[in-house]
Formats: sequence, structure tokens, C-alpha cells
Amino acid sequence: MNIEWTILPRGDVAPHWSGLYVTMNRIGSIVMSRVTHERLGEPAAVFIMFDRFNSRLGLKPAKVGERNAYPVRNYGRRGAQIVRAFRIVTEFGIRPPDTIEFQKPKIDLDGQLILDLRTIRISPKAHSQCRKSL
Repeated sequence: MNIEWTILPRGDVAPHWSGLYVTMNRIGSIVMSRVTHERLGEPAAVFIMFDRFNSRLGLKPAKVGERNAYPVRNYGRRGAQIVRAFRIVTEFGIRPPDTIEFQKPKIDLDGQLILDLRTIRISPKAHSQCRKSL
């Protein structure tokens, strides 16, 4: 019997940010946490893919300047990254009612970030939740 132990790291990431965290707002901007970006391989750009049949988005690491690659930019003071892709709304017809949070983002064996649109929720952390109804 072959046993392969893996040690669970401690202290490198705050526990509440150790998981993958990705949101998308109404204008197609995708924000990922620093930890998510690091686990994706810290790409400088990504290809945005849409699986219409399974209702999923995919972010595949790319190089800056490659055709159809969207640049990944810094966002905020905590190391988050943003991909501004308004074209998601116009081309794919994805129209979230407000900022959405992907419940189960995952990185597959090919190194792509998979975002399932069937398992989303309105983000409780979104600033748009603070608006008052008139």
C-alpha cells in the first residue's frame, strides 16, 4: 500500500479567505480574491469562455497581448484582481440582477477557473445592498 501524506499549511492565508471567492457585477466585471488569483497561477490576462449548455463561465490563464485575452488588473488594497468584461453582458446575455457571488468556484485539472451560473447568490458584501429604495 502506497501512502502519500500532504501537510495542511498554516498561517499563510487568513482562514476566512482560504477558499476561492469570485463575484460578478451587473456590468460584467469579475472580481476574484488574491488567494483565487494565486491558485489560478497569477495570470496577467485570461480568456473568458462560456458554456451555454451547462450555464458556466470559464477563465483560462493567458498572456497579455494574446488575441481575445482580457487583462487582469489590481483591485482594492487586499490584493483582489478584476477583469473588466462588459461584453459578457452584450455577447452572452448574462444579466445579473445585482452583484452575484459564485457559490462553488473551482479550478479544474486544466488550470481553468470554472464559475457555475446555476449556483449563485446575490452577494451580501456588495455595496449595492446599501442603496435605499426610493
